[in-house]
Amino acid sequence: MKLKTNNIETHTHLALPASGSGPGVLVLHPWWGLNEDIKNVANRLAEAGFVALAPDLYDGRIATTIPEAEEYSSIMDQDTAQEIIRAATEQLLAHEACQGSQIGVIGFSLGGMYGVWIAHAQPEQVAAVVLFYGAGMLEETNTQASYLGHFAANDPYEDADYVAQLEQSLRENGRPTTFHIYPNTGHWFFEPSRPDAYDEAASQLAWERTLAFLNETLR
Repeated sequence: MKLKTNNIETHTHLALPASGSGPGVLVLHPWWGLNEDIKNVANRLAEAGFVALAPDLYDGRIATTIPEAEEYSSIMDQDTAQEIIRAATEQLLAHEACQGSQIGVIGFSLGGMYGVWIAHAQPEQVAAVVLFYGAGMLEETNTQASYLGHFAANDPYEDADYVAQLEQSLRENGRPTTFHIYPNTGHWFFEPSRPDAYDEAASQLAWERTLAFLNETLR
């Protein structure tokens, strides 16, 4: 499925529930790009009754190594990424299968930063934010959304003190917030394509918590 803005054309992965309609969830990929892990997240959301849309922020590039991911994320223009996410939000809400006037957002690592941003930038449209080992800016926490966070106990990419500050900032702004720390896990513990980090038990628990949270906040 293509997404067009005034200046950009990119692809998205859309997954629809068998029922034909459901609440919308935007899925924002990590620095690897829109790979099969993230497409599968959207597909699993559809199986659970949601309308899931995952936009491509990398114009088709997929990283499989950390150096590639560092390169692709460094050349990604932030304004362009934000324009794509805004357009994807509008496209999702306008889709005939999407129920309601608000959506949820799931962000992975890099995508988590943009998940916090879109909830702040368009507070009337984002009711729920799920963060997988990715934190956003502390000044972008005055929103109308509820938050669920999944963070690794051993993570060189996310400072534990900063994650705690983000949680505190959200709560100080009156946002319902629950952050979970998963013992003996590292960054990317949810992603099967990262066998060095993937943790099946933690991944399953995080998924169960995510579905319960989205069902509670969006239905």
